[in-house]
Amino acid sequence: MKKMTMMLVAAAMLTACQQEPKIIEWVSTAYDNPWQVNTLLVTDAVSDSLVVIDTAKTMQTVEGFGTCFNELGWSSLSLLPQDDIDGIMHELFEPDRGANLTMGRMPLGANDFSLDYYSYDETDGDFELKDFSIDHDRQTLLPFVKSALAVQPDIKMFASPWCPPAWMKYNKHYACNSTAAIRKMIEERLAQLPDSVRHRMGGNSGIMGWLSVDNGLPIDQVIPEGEDAFIQEPRYLDAYARYFGKFIDAYRAEGVDFKKVMPQNEFNSSQPYPACVWKAESLADFIGNYLGPEMEKRGVEVYYGTIERANLELSHKVMNHPEARKYIKGMGFQWAGKDALPALHQEFPELPCYQTEQECGDGKNDWAGAMHSWELMKHYFKYGVQAYFYWNTSLLEGGVSHWGWSQNSLITVNKDAKTFSYTPEYYVLKHASHYVLPGAKLLDLGGSYTDAMAFVNTDGSVVALVGNQTESEQTVTLQLNGVNQTVSLAPNTLNTLVLK
Repeated sequence: MKKMTMMLVAAAMLTACQQEPKIIEWVSTAYDNPWQVNTLLVTDAVSDSLVVIDTAKTMQTVEGFGTCFNELGWSSLSLLPQDDIDGIMHELFEPDRGANLTMGRMPLGANDFSLDYYSYDETDGDFELKDFSIDHDRQTLLPFVKSALAVQPDIKMFASPWCPPAWMKYNKHYACNSTAAIRKMIEERLAQLPDSVRHRMGGNSGIMGWLSVDNGLPIDQVIPEGEDAFIQEPRYLDAYARYFGKFIDAYRAEGVDFKKVMPQNEFNSSQPYPACVWKAESLADFIGNYLGPEMEKRGVEVYYGTIERANLELSHKVMNHPEARKYIKGMGFQWAGKDALPALHQEFPELPCYQTEQECGDGKNDWAGAMHSWELMKHYFKYGVQAYFYWNTSLLEGGVSHWGWSQNSLITVNKDAKTFSYTPEYYVLKHASHYVLPGAKLLDLGGSYTDAMAFVNTDGSVVALVGNQTESEQTVTLQLNGVNQTVSLAPNTLNTLVLK
């Protein structure tokens, strides 16, 4: 009897030890000291800065993290030695190694970070799409995507166009806005913009870049927001839906499978680079009567997006359209669309939500831009997204597009030295994507310290992402299921702590 009692006590003690969560890994990043594995100096004293983690309080399931495949991404990487390119692909996509990315976005035709204007069918009036071809992509996007798939064959890809073939638009041009018109507007308003707005638009360098570019569109050919740039005739709409279908088929023949499309990048933004504005009613008609049926033939889902405006009225016109709603299987948000996310997610909780494009920064790749990215990540997950996409994977230092816009990227390439660097924003993404695995659930946190997120993976491990955006060391207590563990976070750092 005494022996049995001792065995029961030992078993109870072992169970208690197994159930008590401990921090098993701690990585931190500062601007000049990224991805440092920290010594686990942990105490059970309780700080005033408390993060309460309860694994029973789960929210949405995470589908994954991804990046975008743009032409300037591949043209910059292609300057590097092949061994470096291979190493970067493994760092970005190899399971359990670096960023551990499992998702990807690609433009369907030219976008603002392509090498120039182009489409897959340049023949005016080719409604039968006899001249459709993806040969243009064989120099850039196909090798880019295939190099990633060689490392991670299960990347979940989606595509969205910035612009149809120019002959399908009223103004017969890839842009909707004129650089001459933008130049006039910038000259009048630049001095009036607050610093926060300038940063979101790419900073002074990004805005001023447009002043030196001429996209060739006359001011009288501008198509403003709230109008249709796409020709609203059945033969054009039908041909464009089949254009999507031919893109899916052609890429599948190359071993690249797209399971999702979005009908238009930023459908209410008149831009000087490849763009196409739509009235909300027209976009809904295209989805419901043309694109949806064409994609259904191929088993491809249609997501409503990308939503770049907080204007709920626009989204309601699309989401409440009876024919379009039959085919909409999810929603994608970026830029000011983040402010529409809370309401639309609440209205349509059955639909998955994606963050489709990390805001781009100003090409400086500084710590302020990285922390802006961290704030955006917290916002998007708080309000329900299941997938999170970075924008430019790689750019030359300075990050200038064909249209003069400087943006940030995960990787910068020095053109002359043929060397590369991972940026602070890469490490912000990696702090989440390396540890938060597909199938993880976001946790609803409590406590007084709010610069944090936490997830629970399917194996029961808890991933806590905790920032310290102050100039002083911060002592923070993580309380997981009632167990307190306190750590000291260095100034201006982002931290990932794994508990199990």
